[in-house]
Amino acid sequence: MMLETILFIALGGVFLSMLGLFYRVIKGPSVADRVIALDSIGISLISVVGLVSIILRTSDYLEVILLIGILAFIGTVAFSKFIEKGEIIERDRNQ
Repeated sequence: MMLETILFIALGGVFLSMLGLFYRVIKGPSVADRVIALDSIGISLISVVGLVSIILRTSDYLEVILLIGILAFIGTVAFSKFIEKGEIIERDRNQ
């Protein structure tokens, strides 16, 4: 009973932090701040799925956690490359 209460409080805290991160994505002063906020939203989403998995007492959502982690990493790398070079996929323009 006490563990479930703590888990629901943690879930509420993660949702509140996600609201702040959504604000940073919309109003971020720079593109780098928005990229960091999107990466943090991915991490928060992983924690939400993990907490829901603990609350439901199942391990069926562990694959979802891995998938979200991989997608968040690839998205962060793509955004970072776009910020650095202005393009994600480099093409040879000499041909």
